Amino acid sequence: MLTCIIRYEIDPTKKAQFETYARNWGQAIPRCGADLIGYFAPHEGSSTLAYGIYNIENLAKYEAYRAHLAADPLGQENYAFAQSERFLLREDRTFLKLCSTPHGNQT
Repeated sequence: MLTCIIRYEIDPTKKAQFETYARNWGQAIPRCGADLIGYFAPHEGSSTLAYGIYNIENLAKYEAYRAHLAADPLGQENYAFAQSERFLLREDRTFLKLCSTPHGNQT
């Protein structure tokens, strides 16, 4: 299992647009095959950093998921919304694997 963490730099004057974008992905991403953990907007501290986090089985599944997302009507609408509103200044993806399990007390 891989966890994709998308780090966004957003226009701090367009936080509401990012939140709309996040809610749309909240519908489209699970429908297209990824296990969405969530989208996170600035609250305290930085006003420009936001994150999207989801799990995907492997990179092959990721490629299929991306194709489904690109063909999804809400996905297409959301891509267009981001381009027209210009609230995303930068977007970086990192794929991580969990390596700290099992969690908790070991006896």
